[in-house]
Amino acid sequence: MSWNALPKILSGSRVFIQTHDFPDPDAIASAYGLQYLLNQNGITATLCYRGSIERASMMHIIDAYHIDILEQSQIGDMRENDKIVLIDGQKFNANMIDLPGDEVACIDHHPTFFPCEYQYKDIRQVGACSSIIADYFLSANIPLTTEVATILLFGLRVDTENMTRGVTDLDLDVFPALYRKADQSMLENLAAKSLVFTDLKAFGSAIENIRVFGHVGFASIPFACPDPLIAQVADFILALAEVDVAVIWSWRPTGVKFSVRSVLEAIHSGNMLAEVLADIGSGGGHARMAGGFIPSTHLSKLGQDNSMRDTGLIDRFLTYIRRHA
Repeated sequence: MSWNALPKILSGSRVFIQTHDFPDPDAIASAYGLQYLLNQNGITATLCYRGSIERASMMHIIDAYHIDILEQSQIGDMRENDKIVLIDGQKFNANMIDLPGDEVACIDHHPTFFPCEYQYKDIRQVGACSSIIADYFLSANIPLTTEVATILLFGLRVDTENMTRGVTDLDLDVFPALYRKADQSMLENLAAKSLVFTDLKAFGSAIENIRVFGHVGFASIPFACPDPLIAQVADFILALAEVDVAVIWSWRPTGVKFSVRSVLEAIHSGNMLAEVLADIGSGGGHARMAGGFIPSTHLSKLGQDNSMRDTGLIDRFLTYIRRHA
């Protein structure tokens, strides 16, 4: 279905563009780019999400470009007939809150684990959702502004780890157009300001707790961390020469949040998380990176305390890896 069908579906309605919970740069970039496109077609849309925006670089670009994005608690009057476009995530996913509006469209680059019908659907296995939105601009010959190009390129670079992870032909096709128009000084500043001082505690804890079995690195962070920070720790552990698969989890009051990375063809991160957590939580994602969650109500299946539960989790992942590697 052509992207031009989307404005027709949304016309005449109050519209929200919803990212996944605790949105990362790719989610916000995609939402911002789509909001601009819809505006060019006479559709006003409100950006929204659940949780918080934790990455320092993302807050910087939101402030610099005056991006108006609302946390779901700030929207008190959403109605059932309001239309929602889900972006960088899909309905029924554990990281996508079910808001009162009608999810009529979905634009995403993750595998589908819970099939759902939408009036408009564009789900492609590409490196970044930002690339799909950039493709809309290029295919429709809509000029990219410096702001849109900069944030889309930032989202693309972050989700593909500077074009080294999960890159597809589409990502490569849109990159030159984004690069030529983007503000390079802004991108350099964003890359240099990706952490805040308090983030170092999570890295320190991961270094202190890391355990390596063969080529698999595990780290348990014994306190609550935001999703983007857990992902950064996973990338950090994967950078070790001895590690080809990194499994990181953070203990939260509500449960355990996971981030997984793999550079082994035989170990698909998303499939591994989905299978390992199937009876106690949920998980999924790409071949090279994925996320998951175990609610606190299911933790007793792993043991009576967090030490036993850490051991139980390691055993589960190693059993899967030995069977598939």
